[in-house]
This record gives sequence, C-alpha cells and structure tokens, in this order.
Amino acid sequence: MTAADDQIIPRNPCRIRGAGEEKPEERPVLTVAKVFELADLMPVRLRALVLLATFASRRWGEVAALRRMDLDLTARTVSVRQQHVELDTGELLVGPPKSRAGVRTVAIPEAIIPAFRDHLDQFTGPEGDALIFTGSRGGILRRSNFRHAAKWDESTRKIGFPGLHFHDLRHAGNTIAASSGASLKDLMQSMGHDSVRAALIYQHG
Repeated sequence: MTAADDQIIPRNPCRIRGAGEEKPEERPVLTVAKVFELADLMPVRLRALVLLATFASRRWGEVAALRRMDLDLTARTVSVRQQHVELDTGELLVGPPKSRAGVRTVAIPEAIIPAFRDHLDQFTGPEGDALIFTGSRGGILRRSNFRHAAKWDESTRKIGFPGLHFHDLRHAGNTIAASSGASLKDLMQSMGHDSVRAALIYQHG
C-alpha cells in the first residue's frame, strides 16, 4: 500500500475487495428480565457476578480480579484497577486492564446493590484486598471453574439462549445502557474504551 500511495506502482496487487472487512456473527442480547432469570439460576455465590458483569459492563478478567476495596456500595460504584489473564498453559497473570481507559470507576444500578450486600457478607473476606469472587474453596476463580459451577450451558439453555457466551453479558449491559439513554461518553467510560467506534455501535443499535 505504501508503494501504491507513493505512486511507485499503479495499484496494490495484494488487495482483495472485501477481504479486510470483518462480519462477525450477531450476538444475542439479553433483556433485563433474562439477565435476572439467568442470575437466579446461578449458585448463590455466583449470582452477583452475573449481575455485575452485565450492568457494569465488565470483562471476565476484570470481574475475577475485583477486590472488596474496588466496590463502594454507598456511592454505588465499582472500580477496575487490574485484571486476571489466563494463559493457555494455565498460568494466571495479574496486570493492568487492556488500555489506559480500562482503569475506570462507573456507577452500578440500585437494583443490584442488595445482591452485593448479601454476597460480601457471605463470601468475601473483610480485608480491603480480599477477592470479591472466589472459587468454592476461597481461591482465585477461574473461567473453567465458573462454567462448571454455574452449569453455564444448561442454565443458558433454560433461559432460551443456548450458546450464550459470558462476554455476551457485557454486550447485553452495553445495549441496555444505550437504550436507556446513556451518552457516548458514558458508554466509552463504562466499557473502558479510548475509541468511540465500539460505543457508536451500541448507540446506533
């Protein structure tokens, strides 16, 4: 392309019309009612996780890394400061979010606050750095353990959304926020994006 732009060659022979266009499969979008229906199918220790991933637009790694000090129930906010990244080897890395915009604090709806009060009382240690969501033995919650404990495939079939991905919860939350009147800036902050492109997709939707 550089050679073509500099008029060294008349055209780029490697360019194939349409080859650079991505057309991902349209993902399902849960309604608010379906999100709560799915959350109610979860074991008690995972119910708040599903609600937070949806209504706070969180990625798996961000949810798994949340600590008690990241959640302010009085102000109704949740902060993202780090994320867990699971490698194919099984190694778990703890590091900052994907981008500078990924470090953020956003509001969470009043409707899910009671679920979090119950969760913190029952399943989260009192220390500020205690992980909010853990495995059944108190260790780090991994994605595979979550799917098994949540009976994810069975639960998503029960609500009429077989094949639902965990990331689709974030997609649903963004869609709900946009349809409720969230501004472009609000969506970008909630999603943790520097670019307006992703947020515009939801606003157009």
